[in-house]
Amino acid sequence: MQYISTRGGAPAVSASQAIMNGIAPDGGLYVPEAWPEISVDWDTLSHQTYTEIATQIFDAFFDDFSVSEIDHIICKAYGRQWDNEKIITLHQENNLHYIELFHGPTLAFKDVALQALPHLLTTAAKKQAISDKVVILTATSGDTGTAAMSGFADVPNTEIVVFYPEVGVSDIQRQQMVSETGKNAHVTAITGNFDDAQKAVKTLLSNQKLIQELADHHMRFSSANSINIGRLVPQIVYYFYSYAQLIKQKNIKVGDKINIVVPTGNFGNVLAAYYASQIGLPVNEFVVASNENNVLTDFFTTGVYDSKRPFKVTNAPAMDILVSSNLERLLYFASDRDASEVQSYMTALANEGQYKLSERTRRNLKQFKSSFATQAQVSDTILSVFNQTNYLIDPHTAVGRYVYQSISNQAMPTLLAATASPYKFPQTMLSALGDKPIEGAEALTRLSSKTNTDIPSQVVTLFDKPILHQKVITPNDILKSLKTELFDK
Repeated sequence: MQYISTRGGAPAVSASQAIMNGIAPDGGLYVPEAWPEISVDWDTLSHQTYTEIATQIFDAFFDDFSVSEIDHIICKAYGRQWDNEKIITLHQENNLHYIELFHGPTLAFKDVALQALPHLLTTAAKKQAISDKVVILTATSGDTGTAAMSGFADVPNTEIVVFYPEVGVSDIQRQQMVSETGKNAHVTAITGNFDDAQKAVKTLLSNQKLIQELADHHMRFSSANSINIGRLVPQIVYYFYSYAQLIKQKNIKVGDKINIVVPTGNFGNVLAAYYASQIGLPVNEFVVASNENNVLTDFFTTGVYDSKRPFKVTNAPAMDILVSSNLERLLYFASDRDASEVQSYMTALANEGQYKLSERTRRNLKQFKSSFATQAQVSDTILSVFNQTNYLIDPHTAVGRYVYQSISNQAMPTLLAATASPYKFPQTMLSALGDKPIEGAEALTRLSSKTNTDIPSQVVTLFDKPILHQKVITPNDILKSLKTELFDK
């Protein structure tokens, strides 16, 4: 199976090469040249474990990896670092089923992929006979950075470099990053926003002069962001597993279509659901839920992507994004694999901050619906769900829950991606529940007491850890900072 660039200007590569490269040389993102053929027997899948289903999905998309290599990666990714042996669980509210994706070491859905990616990368390096040190370059709006460092910390022959916005991440997210003890971890705050960091990272990944400097130091780039196909494929698994569980629990019959609601900023999580639908998952519609940075809502409503708008720091900070990188992959398929059309969109976005879809491509996106939630609606949703069902949802999941109630068919069985633990955002949770927000460990204790829920073991002693990373730079200094971290050791 080969992977090709969404922009059509790079050679086809194998799965292991695509994972190593992270981004294609022409600046595009890698996509499968053809969808893998998977024999989907839902009756069998409904009795399989998460890791058994993961093995089949990994085998299909990463077909240049051996069976033993895939088994090793799955074993390493989904072991004792999870607080639930099922990896993900479902919580039912009538026809709505929350996919609880936050049982990993950093309490966010990104753990599902970022516990696997280090082992995919190191295995890919061996397959490609690459001895260079792999530099994992990552921009984060909060969760990717923590999950990436948890996965890559002290992994041999790697360096993990994380840039995060100084303002906008939660106390928990910041403390998880600045207290990271991995000897190969480099964590830096920037005075800009996530889009500033992401733009800089994508530029660095295709900077040929910098790439040569890395090569001179026996290093090479890859990425832990969802622009890396190795980040995206593991996310397909939980949609398959969840559908199979709905069959097992007799909530649906084999072949019944479902709706999928995903709160998203960078579009990777909902794109994984789309990929799942292309290889056998029966989906009626995809509901894209945004916060007040509602560029995606406007895009699916009007067919125009316009990033030229005020950037808002909201109470759902992981979605504070105006340039959704993974949308490029969806455009490739929606345009009937027209790489030149995708290239024109991306050029217009870079030069003018916006682009308008062709009628053909827009027609091919009719399966997608979108809406958004304001910060007040996020808080109200957290409170109402807790009062009515005694279930605690984090702000991002609340975005999805509000949009579900607003525009989705509630008679249709629906999966909602519950993307993070409420304990990653205790101040927002306390405020929504009518309490006064407080800082640090005290906020965790207060949230636990107020809701009669347990503080997750992953963060019980988080604020006892010393701060090890204190650097703050401007976006313009990212290149200089990176060189200092890597070359001046």
